[in-house]
Amino acid sequence: MTVPQDNVTPGSPPSADSLAKAAGKAAKKGGLPPVHLWNPPFCGDLDMRIARDGTWFYLGTPIGRAPLVRLFSTILKLENGKYYLVTPVEKVGITVDDAPFVAVDFVARGHGQTQVLVFETNVGDHAEAGIEHPIRVTRDPGTGEPAPYVMIRAGLEALIDRKSFYRLVDLGEHARHEGQSWFGLWSGGTFFPIIPSDEMG
Repeated sequence: MTVPQDNVTPGSPPSADSLAKAAGKAAKKGGLPPVHLWNPPFCGDLDMRIARDGTWFYLGTPIGRAPLVRLFSTILKLENGKYYLVTPVEKVGITVDDAPFVAVDFVARGHGQTQVLVFETNVGDHAEAGIEHPIRVTRDPGTGEPAPYVMIRAGLEALIDRKSFYRLVDLGEHARHEGQSWFGLWSGGTFFPIIPSDEMG
């Protein structure tokens, strides 16, 4: 998909095309852009949305080019509960339905308390679960359905997809957490609770 070029007027948000070019320049320098150091003026909201399944939409149309989505993901920033695409000179708001990323796979090394879980996201990021990259699980108050997440970077989480979560459950163990027995996961020397042991069927 070719990202359409918006007609930009003074004071209006920059186009997705200009943001992609800025992200591309930053990417050529290697590694992730230092968005945490950038504090440009807010230029408004862009009609861009990340769906719960990780699909990025621009003007209501899915962005089908994976390299372009990757570029946008590298300039994503979370501030005060709102998501932005940020360059050194501009900042635009976007909509995120749930988490900005989806963890689509993981590798487990070791066992028990020495286990290390390394997650891979839909945009190519990798994160080793531990103190810096915690796993958390919320439950729908109505259905009790679990929603598992892992921190990827700078406050940006990934929703762990269903197939990966089922595999994680197979690696789970019971351990004491805050004075109670929980079923959960070990990674990087840290125990991440999923559900109280006495609530398991």
